[in-house]
Amino acid sequence: MNQMTDIFMSQVHTIAVLVGSLRKESINRKIALALAELAPASLKLNIVEIGDLPLYNEDIDGDSPPPAYTTFREQLGAADGVLFVTPEYNRSVPGALKNAIDVGSRPYGKSAFSGKPGAVISASPGAVGGFGANHHLRQSLVFLDVLCLQQPEAYLGGAGSFFDESGALSDKTRPFLQKFIDAFAAWVEKNGKAAAN
Repeated sequence: MNQMTDIFMSQVHTIAVLVGSLRKESINRKIALALAELAPASLKLNIVEIGDLPLYNEDIDGDSPPPAYTTFREQLGAADGVLFVTPEYNRSVPGALKNAIDVGSRPYGKSAFSGKPGAVISASPGAVGGFGANHHLRQSLVFLDVLCLQQPEAYLGGAGSFFDESGALSDKTRPFLQKFIDAFAAWVEKNGKAAAN
């Protein structure tokens, strides 16, 4: 490797993690935390909270937007990439996550998501693992100019079996999550800010 490659490979990329579920014992939050532990040294995952964002309303998003909007947009803007970890509600994403996407994408032309590498992982107790939410979210991310990881696709069905009674990640789930986060790390290195310079 040359010196530029060594510098590039040693950079730590910060990732804004948006968890679609607000529930205290959310399986999706547990998955996000597990991914943070499994992440290679080149990634630092930070959960960006979405539960306190006021519902998006253009009338209050003028010269003095709500402080929660400003803080959220700054957290997204500072990140090198974005990871969505979400359940499925009615074949789509939960309302809180949709609201966060709306807040982060405004004002028009100043989206905090634009050009960032991203990934989607969906989990649900059902057999299809949040397939509907995953693909509905991906449609929005295309419009928002998020460079979404294509493989491996991540639909985690049977979510109740991912963790044991003590809260530890199951041996059956760990290899897939490791494969996913390693692929995402490579995707971020390939498509992140540093790749554009």
